[in-house]
Amino acid sequence: MSTYVYMRLLESAPQRYDRGIHMLSLGGAGELYERVAAAALEKRSDLRVLELGCGTGNLTAALARRGARVVAIDWNAEMMAVAREKLAGVEPRVELREMAAVEIGDRFTPESFDAVASTLLFSEMSADEQAYVLKAARRLLVPGGRLVVGDEVRPRGAGQRLLHACARLPLAALTYVLTQTTTREVDDLAGMIRRAGFDVVAETRTNHGSLAVVAAEKPAAAAEE
Repeated sequence: MSTYVYMRLLESAPQRYDRGIHMLSLGGAGELYERVAAAALEKRSDLRVLELGCGTGNLTAALARRGARVVAIDWNAEMMAVAREKLAGVEPRVELREMAAVEIGDRFTPESFDAVASTLLFSEMSADEQAYVLKAARRLLVPGGRLVVGDEVRPRGAGQRLLHACARLPLAALTYVLTQTTTREVDDLAGMIRRAGFDVVAETRTNHGSLAVVAAEKPAAAAEE
């Protein structure tokens, strides 16, 4: 059962974010952060990683513990304040910057990162924002660099989709009443990443098919637009 439609509500109260996400994901969020970090650093641990939408720093910490040098961004100042406290122990390996994901194309030098990673971010974006951020991330990666995205997706099977929709609908309605916004599952996460010019190398799913981790790479001989 997916309950990530509460993301925006939790972002309005960052001190409750981690506990809420843990409960609403039935304990699955911690595993998601670890799986994304492991996939991003599958070939080497000492990589320069750009994390999009770091929130309170859970994926950031998982990346830094594995030896990565992380530049983590988020637009929410309150969430970033929580992240700074949480990441004090790994601070030398982490740089936090307050900015939105749609700004990365103007704020970083092309081919300056070995990997780009995110969790539960693209489900908060419009289709145009998703496409723009993925293309910007591609430009920021070195040839052969890795993109790893963990997010809410639409289950493949008809039965799984029905169960998912029944569980999600009341949560989406409540979230909209409280916050006037909601997240939306990504219909074809792997396909969206391919269309942005990446080679998808792996996709795994959990939570009855409603949560996916997609690992992809920028082609070694990629031509920049």
